[in-house]
Amino acid sequence: MLSERRLEVLRAIVQDYVGTEEPVGSKALTERHRLGVSPATVRNDMAVLEEEGYIAQPHTSAGRIPTDKGYRLFVDRLAGVKPLSTPERRAIHNFLDGAVDLDDVVGRTVRLLAQLTRQVAVVQYPSLTRSSIRHVELLALTPARLMLVLITDTGRVEQRVIDCPAPFGETSLADLRARLNGRVGGRRFADVPQLVQDLPESFEEPEERATVSAVIATLLETLVEEHEERLMIGGTANLTRFGHDFPLTIRPVLEALEEQVVLLKLLGEVKESGMTVRIGHENAYEGLNSTSVVSVGYGSGGEAVAKLGVVGPTRMDYPGTMGAVRAVARYVGQILAES
Repeated sequence: MLSERRLEVLRAIVQDYVGTEEPVGSKALTERHRLGVSPATVRNDMAVLEEEGYIAQPHTSAGRIPTDKGYRLFVDRLAGVKPLSTPERRAIHNFLDGAVDLDDVVGRTVRLLAQLTRQVAVVQYPSLTRSSIRHVELLALTPARLMLVLITDTGRVEQRVIDCPAPFGETSLADLRARLNGRVGGRRFADVPQLVQDLPESFEEPEERATVSAVIATLLETLVEEHEERLMIGGTANLTRFGHDFPLTIRPVLEALEEQVVLLKLLGEVKESGMTVRIGHENAYEGLNSTSVVSVGYGSGGEAVAKLGVVGPTRMDYPGTMGAVRAVARYVGQILAES
């Protein structure tokens, strides 16, 4: 267990290294921070921190830099989430509030996160499996062809064309539309199959029942498709600012970011109830061992329907990044709730 003084020394080392990009020495620490002890005492504390693996010396005669273990302790015990200023919060709200549809919301969120954090931003589309149905629209394209439009509570819109076994009249179409929405409107996707399984039998004519069955089958297929495998990434060029933060080359990081499965797995590790920070070698994918991932769930009504976050070097402004990620997630959730 580290003493409070040594924790303060570690905090100062992390803050200085993140800010200056230079290894930190004991003299600089005593000059920049009110530690209340001599440089000799700070040197002793740094020796203990190094022995226990919280800091390291990159080369002889250099100062010290935090290790993954040091950053982890900093995030867990020493770093509070930095609140955004009123102008920053207003800018986030105004930027996201202008979105016209879900694709626009996700696109704006990616650009905003990348700009705020100066890292790579990753945003997952809301999962259909965690959504509810807001409305089902049925449109006649021809007498024997319909379009089904599914609108979710998270703003997603899915469209399917249905070839009917026989012509379906406008009156029957209006009747089906009303019955369908009466059963599934506002209901969770998981509940829908049981709610509509007997709907075809409620129509008298065999031709109508066949068409209703085709509509129900298309609706259920739409609900189970894995659309949650979609995500958007932005700000990759920001990594070029941190070339010296990657020991050998930036290429493994760029290759990892191109693998959607890797990013989805990273976001999948996010705890539903809070923020997740994965530092360096805590990331299972080797290509991301020199990065940190800060991510959180977003949604409406207190339930996460998807995840968002940023990827950057371990030498990261953790309090500021965590604050920006949390704030953006909150605003996106509000927009989905209002849409």
